[in-house]
Amino acid sequence: MIDKVLDPKQRAAAARLLDEESAARRHVVVSLSGAHAYGFPSPDSDLDLKAIHVAPTERLLGLSPPPQSAPDRIEVLDGVEVDYSSNEIQPALVGILQGNGNFIERVLSRFVLRSSPEHDSLREVVKRSLSRRVHRHYRGFATGQLREWEKDGFRSAKKLLYVLRTTLTGTHALLTGEIETDVTLLLDAHGFAAASELVEAKRRGEKSELAPDVAERWKGTVGRAFDLLDSALQRSALPDEPSNAAEVDAWLVTLRRASLVG
Repeated sequence: MIDKVLDPKQRAAAARLLDEESAARRHVVVSLSGAHAYGFPSPDSDLDLKAIHVAPTERLLGLSPPPQSAPDRIEVLDGVEVDYSSNEIQPALVGILQGNGNFIERVLSRFVLRSSPEHDSLREVVKRSLSRRVHRHYRGFATGQLREWEKDGFRSAKKLLYVLRTTLTGTHALLTGEIETDVTLLLDAHGFAAASELVEAKRRGEKSELAPDVAERWKGTVGRAFDLLDSALQRSALPDEPSNAAEVDAWLVTLRRASLVG
């Protein structure tokens, strides 16, 4: 999957950075995010790498616990800009139970760069954690992106695509229980085939602007994506809230104990 979205130079840059970061922390999973995972990368798009790591158990028990802030790094490697960030497993799991799509996508992504022996079992646990709480996350995220598009004067193809990506990922999750971030697969499935023109524009460059008539047309259309997301909430077969919090807790305790024994 990664070979289809990243060229050899990009893969080499990602591997170089992750080799260095893996010396500092043990990753449970590292997934590709941003334009490459959303189906509309342009030649000047950076590589957005989102990780979840596990802190050594002895560090959590001792006098010098690891910092609460998430490590992040932005660097240009051999001409490729790489944006990396990672969150510790405990706050990531709390976020997943709350419906945080950012963390859910890292675990369930189809675009995995680095995995671990624990990742497979974590995927199954997280699948059972999906609930209607994801609606709040994706609607809030999309609303923020819509404000950004408005502030931009309705010009940016990227900002509009982010609105559609988040609303349609949320819609798809609520209706199918599956996480899909590639907007090119979501548009046709949810009645937004016309947005292919936006994908084509964004693929020309990060700062591609919409023609005034195209922007005007989408100003009157984008609200339908929010209606679709709200409708999906009402029709969703997902539970109102996760029913496996105890399972998630037990999974984390097992991971911590194995780390301590190791």
